Amino acid sequence: MKKIIILICFLSVIVLFTNCNKKKSTEPEEATDTMTGNDGKTYKIVKIGNQVWMAENLRETQYRNGNPIPNVTSNSEWAYLSTGAYCAYDNSESNAETYGYLYNWYAVNDSRNIASEGWHTPTDVEWKELEMYLGMSQSGADDTGFRGTNEGSKLAGNASLWDSGDLKNNSAFGTSGFSALPGGYRYHYSGGFNDLGSYAFFWASTEFCSSIAWYRCLNFNYSEVARDYFNMQRGFSVRLVRD
Repeated sequence: MKKIIILICFLSVIVLFTNCNKKKSTEPEEATDTMTGNDGKTYKIVKIGNQVWMAENLRETQYRNGNPIPNVTSNSEWAYLSTGAYCAYDNSESNAETYGYLYNWYAVNDSRNIASEGWHTPTDVEWKELEMYLGMSQSGADDTGFRGTNEGSKLAGNASLWDSGDLKNNSAFGTSGFSALPGGYRYHYSGGFNDLGSYAFFWASTEFCSSIAWYRCLNFNYSEVARDYFNMQRGFSVRLVRD
């Protein structure tokens, strides 16, 4: 009888140990210091809640399969694209070193993958998860326009690059580690560049309709985050989130 009891206890310990290991394997992994893009560039990353995000803007020139993403410098050509493209702000590589490249939505959504293995462009829902972790309500996250309180300030970083205003004057500025930069954007009708230093625009991978997709925006004069949708031909910054 004593041997049977000992055997049962031994088997119970094995089952408990196995279950503990299974539970541990499903927990979110801790973020490493960097991720590597399709070009071999390395980027800082940050763990915010259960998500791991890039802490820099994307600067990739090729898709995951090695195909190049076209670098379109002509304003007139950019304005009428319906395929993936990227550019540096004002076609200046020195701007790209600081702010990353601007991409139209077609590059973001290309099946060849702008993101390296294990990463992807965030959906509208994943942006909401980030915003709510930083304090935004569900109803606020579901709304459009500038929503929340100081989540934009929390997401922003590198104060010296931002124009003076409510965003960087908020005490929560830079506290998330996301380090959003004011990389401006490229307009879809004229192909012109606008708002370096005062706006940060980021694509979501989620379509609103056939020619329009969701994005997020930070503005130097607002501590909140804007959620809205715009023409897919615009050039916005890109951040990736880990799978």
